[in-house]
Amino acid sequence: MGTEQNIQWFPGHMAKAKRKIKEILPLIDAVAEITDARVPLSSRNPELAEIIGSKPHIVLLNKCDMADPAVTADWIRYYSQNGITAVAVDCKSGRGLSLFKDTVKTVLKEKLEYYKAKGMPGKRLRVMVVGIPNVGKSSFINRIAGNSRAKVENRPGVTRGNQWFTIDKELELLDTPGVLWPKFEDKTVGEHLAFTGAVKDRVIDVELLAMRLLEILASEYPDLLAKRYGTLDLSADSYDILSQIGKKRGMVIRGGETDTERAANMLLEEYRSCKIGAITLERADKNA
Repeated sequence: MGTEQNIQWFPGHMAKAKRKIKEILPLIDAVAEITDARVPLSSRNPELAEIIGSKPHIVLLNKCDMADPAVTADWIRYYSQNGITAVAVDCKSGRGLSLFKDTVKTVLKEKLEYYKAKGMPGKRLRVMVVGIPNVGKSSFINRIAGNSRAKVENRPGVTRGNQWFTIDKELELLDTPGVLWPKFEDKTVGEHLAFTGAVKDRVIDVELLAMRLLEILASEYPDLLAKRYGTLDLSADSYDILSQIGKKRGMVIRGGETDTERAANMLLEEYRSCKIGAITLERADKNA
């Protein structure tokens, strides 16, 4: 039984966001991109590299506490091999966030040395924070900035409404002037964002989505499925595996059939809340 579905999302803000980001780039020293460590590829906008050009770029793999640590380490190596510094962080627990300021200063070491040579050692570094919806951009900014929310106005080229945050005497953050959106040319992007809850369930068939998730988990994380739901026949098709799980949880309706819709909702909730385990759905060696 085929489980793929074509999930689409057509916001109209993308062109405007790209224009605003390009307008502000001359004032920015580096770009910090927030991604979801569980779906590191699908939670990026592939056009960002073209938008920011040669500007120094840091990737923050957020929600790392919910992702497979070994796979996160692979992604960090992958980015390093491609000249990009990546850091695993978790805005909920605060994990890794203490590394952010030092990472910025390391990436912008030459800029700091230039300022020092020019007699401007107190000049702050400016980092723009970008990310598609639901990756935790606001949580990251709130965690790093704390109560130091400071709108800086009357600066050349800084349009009204841009949110600046003074972090310390050496660093300022700019919240993205506009919203980047994912691109769904590859249907697995929409699917993976739906797994994590970034695309709301009301626009998709939850049973098909749960079945597709089970196909991946049965292949990549069979031990975690067994630990959570007991012995399962993973050689069966995904609908049957979903039925097996539903039966084990007592989700049986009249006639002895499994309430697969209820089982699907339960499976997705348990994946999203990390009850099944720390899982990454995209691997650097396969997807990048």
